[in-house]
Amino acid sequence: MTQTFVPGPDTSRHFRDALGCFSTGVTIVTCRSPEGPLGITVNSFAAVSLDPPLVLWSPAKDSDRYDAFMAAEHYAIHVIGSDQEALAMSFARKGAAFEGLEVSENDAGVPVLPQSLARFDCQIAARHDGGDHSILVGRVLLAQHRGGEPLLFVRGKFGRFMGVKDGG
Repeated sequence: MTQTFVPGPDTSRHFRDALGCFSTGVTIVTCRSPEGPLGITVNSFAAVSLDPPLVLWSPAKDSDRYDAFMAAEHYAIHVIGSDQEALAMSFARKGAAFEGLEVSENDAGVPVLPQSLARFDCQIAARHDGGDHSILVGRVLLAQHRGGEPLLFVRGKFGRFMGVKDGG
C-alpha cells in the first residue's frame, strides 16, 4: 500500500522509511582527532564534481563524533565491501574501533583502513548547514580502488546486490 504524507515531526518515521527505499553504499569516514584516530560509518556519501574532484558526506549533529569531524581539515572516506559488514557495524557503534586492524596513516596523518573497495583522501573544501546534519564537501587529494562487491544499506539493513559484475 502506498503511503502519502507531508514530511514533518508527526510523520518522521514515514519519511525515514521512504528514504530507506533508496539503496546506498556504506562508507567509513576517518579523521585524526585530539583524542586519536576516529571513525564513523555513514551512508550519506555522494560525488559532487569531477573537476575539481569533490565529494560530500553528512554527519549528524547529535553524533558524539560530530565536533571532531567538523573540526577536521582532512579525512578519508572508505567505501566498504560486502565482506566487511562487521567492520561497518563496529564503527557504527564506536568511533575508536581500530583495535586489531592494520591501520596506517596517509600523508595528512589521517588513519586509513586496509582493504576498502575505494578510498578518497580529502581536504575540507566547504561546510554547510543541512538541518539536523551538516554537509561536508571534501576536495579529493588521492583516490584508490580495487575490485569487489560493495556493502549496501537499504531499509535499515545491510545487504548486497545480487548479480553485480565486478569491473575490477
